Amino acid sequence: MQAVPAQRTEVVGRLRAAGCVFAEDEAALLLEAAATAAELEALLRRRVSGLPLEHVLGWAEFCGLRIAVGPAVFVPRRRTGYLVRLAARLLQARPAGGTPVVVDLCCGSGAVGAALAAAAGPLELHAADVDPAAAACARRNLQPLGAEVHEGDLYDALPERLRGRVDVLAVNAPYVPSAMIGTMPPEARLYEPRVSLDGGPDGLELQRRVAAAAPDWLAPGGHLLIETSRRQAPRTVEIFAGSGLSGRVFSSRKLDATVVLGGVAAGVAAGAPR
Repeated sequence: MQAVPAQRTEVVGRLRAAGCVFAEDEAALLLEAAATAAELEALLRRRVSGLPLEHVLGWAEFCGLRIAVGPAVFVPRRRTGYLVRLAARLLQARPAGGTPVVVDLCCGSGAVGAALAAAAGPLELHAADVDPAAAACARRNLQPLGAEVHEGDLYDALPERLRGRVDVLAVNAPYVPSAMIGTMPPEARLYEPRVSLDGGPDGLELQRRVAAAAPDWLAPGGHLLIETSRRQAPRTVEIFAGSGLSGRVFSSRKLDATVVLGGVAAGVAAGAPR
C-alpha cells in the first residue's frame, strides 16, 4: 500500500519498540504486502507479537528468490546460500551430457533445491523432509519446477530408483546441540519446529546418519555437502571418514557459513567460492 510518511514512521517505531533490529527494512516489506490499512495493522500485530517476519509475509528471500514459507516451517538462512554456491559450482563443472540428479535432503521449504534449479538447472531434482508441514511447503516451491518432493525419514523417503544415482546430495540437517536450543533467538525456538533445529546431544546425530548411508546413494564421482558450524566441522570431517567418504571443509567468513564437502571417489572440488 502507498504509505504517507507519518504512517511509515509509526510502523517503524512500533517495530523498533518490539526489538526488530532492521525495523526500517521490515516496515517497507509490510507496507508493500498490505493492500489496506486494516491488512497492515493485522500484519504488524503478528510481527510485533514475535512471529518471524517470513511467516508474517508468507515468504523468505533466499539466493535472490522468494521462497514460500508457512507456519511452523523452518525459515531458510542467508548462510545456507554458501551451500548452494558450492553445489552449483560442482554441477556447472560436470561434463556435458545427461541430466544431473540432485537431492535436497532435510529440505524444509525446499529453498536449497529451488536455488540450485535456478543456478544450475536443468536438474532431476528431488527433495525430502520428515516433517509433513515442511514437505507440503516444499511441494509449493518445487513442484512447479518439475521436482519430486518426498515425505519421510532421510533416505527412507527416497524412491529406490535413486540409489547409486545421486550426483549432488545437499543437506542442511539440524546441527544445534539439544541443550543449546533454549539459547536460540525466540523467533527460531518458539516458531520453528524442534525437529528442524535439534541435532541431538552433540548436534551431529543427523550428520552421522546422513553420511553413513550416503555411499549407497551417491553416483560414482557424486558429492555430499553438509552445512555445519565452524566449531563442529572437524568432527563432521571425521564422520565423513568413518563412512568411507573424503571430506574437506569450506567456509565463508562473510556469510558465517561452513560446509563439509566429500565424495566416495576422488572427485572433491579443488577450490570454492569465498
